[in-house]
Amino acid sequence: MEDWWESDYYAFFTQTEATLSLECLEDTEVLCCTLEDYNKLCNGLQKMQRFFLEKANFGFLGSQRRIISWLTSNSKERYEQLIKQYPSLMQRVPKSLIASYLGVSRETLSRLSV
Repeated sequence: MEDWWESDYYAFFTQTEATLSLECLEDTEVLCCTLEDYNKLCNGLQKMQRFFLEKANFGFLGSQRRIISWLTSNSKERYEQLIKQYPSLMQRVPKSLIASYLGVSRETLSRLSV
């Protein structure tokens, strides 16, 4: 998603082996940073500390929204919300990945999108 930052945050901040992997479907700008460099940036520049906090908060809000959606919405409602939030997604992402994200089969996704 545009303007999103993704990482295995647990592994990064605990300095343990990553358990998550990321796959990019489009051209992506990848930035790499060690925990030591991250701490130096945050300790040395208040603007960077604020920047990282805003990114973390944005990610947390997105995660919370997704969890609440899973707990309170059916698959049709989750599909409609996804399309409302990211209208160009259906043309850019394989349907199998959208179905997986929504927790439905590809066949169910086809029925939802009618």
